[in-house]
Amino acid sequence: MASNDTIADMLTRIRNASLARHQFAEVPSTKMTRSIAKVLAEEGFIDSFTDSGEGIKRILTIALK
Repeated sequence: MASNDTIADMLTRIRNASLARHQFAEVPSTKMTRSIAKVLAEEGFIDSFTDSGEGIKRILTIALK
């Protein structure tokens, strides 16, 4: 799914995964989404995040609380 608004897409995926009681949410990895995930982890809104994949197929896996 291509999205022009990566920040809103990331936050919506996290919210939907949390409401569905999932343990993880996956979002496309960019500099901006990694920075937002770092801030969310520092502030205690998420447990952790990992970046995986190669090239433009990078995925940010966010561990939810």
